[in-house]
Amino acid sequence: MQGVGIIGAIIIGLLAGWIAQNIMGREGGGLVASLVIGLIGAFIGPIVLGVLGIWQGSGFLPSLVVSTIGAVVLLFIVRVLRRA
Repeated sequence: MQGVGIIGAIIIGLLAGWIAQNIMGREGGGLVASLVIGLIGAFIGPIVLGVLGIWQGSGFLPSLVVSTIGAVVLLFIVRVLRRA
């Protein structure tokens, strides 16, 4: 999350976690869960997109998209591990 600052990172983390939970059909969790999922997604997203060779950009909207992608990947991995 380049160029957004700490407050921006928290807001992006909350939004990314919330969006990812809605995409994956996950119920509940609240603000703290959304924040944690979004912030972890912010670390996973650039790795996934970097491996795929996709440009990530900087600023609020690109950071939100990358973090959301990472959060969806995180929730998918958690879902697979819970079924195993």
